Amino acid sequence: MHDENAVTDPPAGAGPCASPHWRDEVCRRAAEVPEITAFPGVDALLRAFHALAAEHPDLVRPSRIGTSRLGEPLECFTVGDAAHAPAGPPGPQHLVVGGVHPNEPIGACTSLHLARLLCEDDDLRARLGATWHVVPCVDPDGARLNEGWFDGPFDRGTYARHFYRPAPREQVEWSFPFSYKGAYFDQTIPETFGLMRLIDAVRPRLLVSLHNGEMGGVYYYLSRTLPGLVEALHAVPAELGLPLERGEAEDPLAQVWADAVYGMADMRAHYDHLEALGLDAVAAVGGTSSADHAAQYGTLSVVAELPYWSHPAAADTSGSGRRYADVLTAKAEGLRADGALLESLLARAEPMLDAASPYVRASRAFVPMLGHVAEHEAARAGLPAADREASVAEVFSAEDLVRCFRLRYGGMLVRALAGPVAAGTAPAALRRLHAEAAEVYERWQDEAAQLEGTRLLPIAQLVGVQLGSTLAAAFALVDEAGLAPGGGGPA
Repeated sequence: MHDENAVTDPPAGAGPCASPHWRDEVCRRAAEVPEITAFPGVDALLRAFHALAAEHPDLVRPSRIGTSRLGEPLECFTVGDAAHAPAGPPGPQHLVVGGVHPNEPIGACTSLHLARLLCEDDDLRARLGATWHVVPCVDPDGARLNEGWFDGPFDRGTYARHFYRPAPREQVEWSFPFSYKGAYFDQTIPETFGLMRLIDAVRPRLLVSLHNGEMGGVYYYLSRTLPGLVEALHAVPAELGLPLERGEAEDPLAQVWADAVYGMADMRAHYDHLEALGLDAVAAVGGTSSADHAAQYGTLSVVAELPYWSHPAAADTSGSGRRYADVLTAKAEGLRADGALLESLLARAEPMLDAASPYVRASRAFVPMLGHVAEHEAARAGLPAADREASVAEVFSAEDLVRCFRLRYGGMLVRALAGPVAAGTAPAALRRLHAEAAEVYERWQDEAAQLEGTRLLPIAQLVGVQLGSTLAAAFALVDEAGLAPGGGGPA
């Protein structure tokens, strides 16, 4: 972890404590997730939820919270004994949202497993004492553009070739309204608006946004901590044999509350940080997150970030023999070079591309972003806190971010150029640019494939971590409310 991010006074619940009485149960349930061999597509996922509602009509109530930009219904499934109460569900409301980033489908499996578990286990449902609102896929349009890799093979090359992630201002998670200093964002997309209305309607006590990363270890974001929660969040991946993330923090400004446990990203702090570095904060900051929006209701927000693949170096905290500043500088140089190459390709292709293509919109946002991130990392390298030895894990995660970005955003640019080619509408110049971009991308794919020691993690274990973190947060909230373990009233 970065020394400059450590907090001297951890929030209540972040420090050592006696194991919560529910920890072993949470670990057991996380380990009981059955084998999963593929990620469900949007249609299969929703069919499974509707089948669950038909099987448990007294416990599950489907509803519609909005419509996607391409006309897909956005569905929510309310699960609990009070789901059909005429006056609405009383008591605590918990909200679980999958598909917030469409290249992160672990949450689709988690949301379905959680809903089934709540329907089938009356005792668990009663002890948690809440009504659950589950949105299996809040961005179905984006998810469909990733379905090319949902059935595998689950190697990094296949994933990257079929990867799609919306431009930041088109992402559900990062397009909630935001206003701070010179930044003002109100271009809320329909999917976000539907989720925002749901948050405002149920005022959740717990919000679980189901995310995942790509390479490394398990880490978490919390809006606040509760007694026993951090200890349980560490216990669940340990039970499943998964490593914690030890390398570069995804958000270098996040408060570090414990190993691999961070405070939620704060866009105001991010703005101030960029401003202090002399960078253009207004251009870099867009909307805010679901956790930020829900904070007005005192909501506990939880995110479990999970990798598809792990590598031994990602968990190695020993010294690398390299200065952290030099690692950041090399990272910046790699991102700058890749970004310049992609920007050249995009600029030459721009007049021949269809602006309505989601791949084109995403490329226009992400290709320049590589240069912006490079500027940020170069500025960080000049800070006094960067004059220290980097760990092996920090070196690995810095180098892997360069690999990740070139595979992700190079792949999306190739898809943007391939669209007109496949449709037979590409002029000769665009065909040549597509061939040039594809050749560069194949070289990047080959270089990434040379990384040895990468291990594919079982989907069931990843679902187990998300399930375990959700149940741990729910049990911790029961304890906070002073309810007896049976859920029958004040202890």
